[in-house]
Amino acid sequence: MQIKDVLLAPGNGAFFYDDQEAIRSGAIQDGFTYHGAPATPGFESIRIPASSLSVGLVLTDDTFVWGDMMNVQYSGAGGRDPLFDTNQISDFTSRVVAPRLLDVDASRFRDSCTKVLGSAGHQRLPLAVEYGVSQALLRAAAHLQRKTMAEVICAEFGLPLPTRRIPIYCQSGDAREINVDKMILKAVDVLPHGLINSRKKFGAGGETFMEFVKWVAMRTREIGSPGYHPVLHFDVYGWIGQEIGLEAQRIADFICTVADSVPGFTLNIESPADYGSTQAQIENYARIVSILDDRGTSARIVVDERCNTLEDIRLFAEAKATHLVQIKMPDVGSIADTARAVLICKANKVGAYVGGSCTETDLSAQASVHVAVATQADMMLAKPGMGVDEGFSIVGNEQSRLFAMLNKSRSSPRQMSA
Repeated sequence: MQIKDVLLAPGNGAFFYDDQEAIRSGAIQDGFTYHGAPATPGFESIRIPASSLSVGLVLTDDTFVWGDMMNVQYSGAGGRDPLFDTNQISDFTSRVVAPRLLDVDASRFRDSCTKVLGSAGHQRLPLAVEYGVSQALLRAAAHLQRKTMAEVICAEFGLPLPTRRIPIYCQSGDAREINVDKMILKAVDVLPHGLINSRKKFGAGGETFMEFVKWVAMRTREIGSPGYHPVLHFDVYGWIGQEIGLEAQRIADFICTVADSVPGFTLNIESPADYGSTQAQIENYARIVSILDDRGTSARIVVDERCNTLEDIRLFAEAKATHLVQIKMPDVGSIADTARAVLICKANKVGAYVGGSCTETDLSAQASVHVAVATQADMMLAKPGMGVDEGFSIVGNEQSRLFAMLNKSRSSPRQMSA
């Protein structure tokens, strides 16, 4: 077999793990920290530096290929896996996963993922393990086949070589105004996220949020290049539902009001409300989507919370309970499942947003580009981190390099190396 050893290396995520429940419940922000007691199991404080764990595969030709494990910023919230524990994940990977890796044909990506990432003791592997190990297996297959990772995905899922660049979406973090200016000056396709994760940022009746939306549109016109017309995308972390109630009609009315305040822009509203379970989320989001569609508004709903796994994504897509799914890659697990998720969305005529988290790494972000491009997703997240420049550079440059290689491959098949 092509894998002769497995290495583990602890590392850093690009941002922080945050206790969403404590923040939602009114934790006071002080500079970059939060005051108050944590509310989510595993958190010793509300904000914790993100950690990661790299898994390295030593191939028989002594090549090293790597993947990175981590969890998302709001771990333990909305049905997600608990806070990432480097020591526990390292021990589990060494005991359970490493022996499996030494006994697979690493040139066959989907088959090796199936064999290595199968359940252990009737329980699914931690999603962080699935995510990092599948990255390493994709890089191994690409190396052994002398292809790009995108070409491996295309071949194994029966997809044509991609030709369309994937629009990139940046997130602002708390430095909203400065980062919005950065995004506009760099002509980002979709912006700005906005991190509307507290009552203070949303405002009474949503007034603070609406003023911010109008300011972003105005600022785009003020300093953007002629012809620049981004999609406006705001993550409100359920605050529409929390502030004005969970009735679908009222939420749809509010979203239409926001859309009407920025005419000419497509408006994405992510996580308008949290209904407490996947089934309730599906039923109520389907009502909101139906109302918005009937009105012909430019606003679109994006689902995140309660839509974590491949099966969750299938349920939302088939029920038309969203216009766009955030396929949050560390929550989905294996990146083979992210590819499947995009294809499920396409089959159901639902938008596919290949997302993730600010807590990720350069390696996971680069692998994400290959999956998003190969499957021709509708948009993808600039990651990791919250600084705009770094994530936009990592994702954008990897996409540019990938298309240069794909174009070379088209002109002289198999005379290139990834």
